[in-house]
Amino acid sequence: MQIFQTSRPWNGERLKTLVIACSDGRLQEEVDEFLQSHLTIDHYDRLYVPGGAGALATSAAESVRSDRFRSECQFLITAHGVERIILMFHGPAVDGPPEALCGDYKRRLPASSPSAIREQQERDAEQIWRDGLGDGIRLEIYRCEVTRDGFVGFVWMYD
Repeated sequence: MQIFQTSRPWNGERLKTLVIACSDGRLQEEVDEFLQSHLTIDHYDRLYVPGGAGALATSAAESVRSDRFRSECQFLITAHGVERIILMFHGPAVDGPPEALCGDYKRRLPASSPSAIREQQERDAEQIWRDGLGDGIRLEIYRCEVTRDGFVGFVWMYD
């Protein structure tokens, strides 16, 4: 017995943009707003995983995880015909609340300060940019930053 039906019909077209972001639900609406309002995309494949883009990097002895995650991404890129990938990191702005730190980065780097984690995210973004995710893929990397006043800003890391 059906208990709910959407008001929009299913769209069978493959979407050419993949967004990889952290599964931290506190940022999902803000990420959606950024994608829709600033990047003007509202139809995209979503891949939410702890650490977001950081799951693709081999920092903190996570090479097995990153290799496995890259393999999953390669499947999506090929199967869905992805042409553009938007990668998201997140954490507090310089003046932001420490509780906005990415939980996955805190797990991997438990003794690190927010600024040290930000620096690691920057190194991870550089590694991902350098390694790429496939020929012909347009790669964009951003960091979501929670400010002291509780708003979320987006900072370009690589494009």
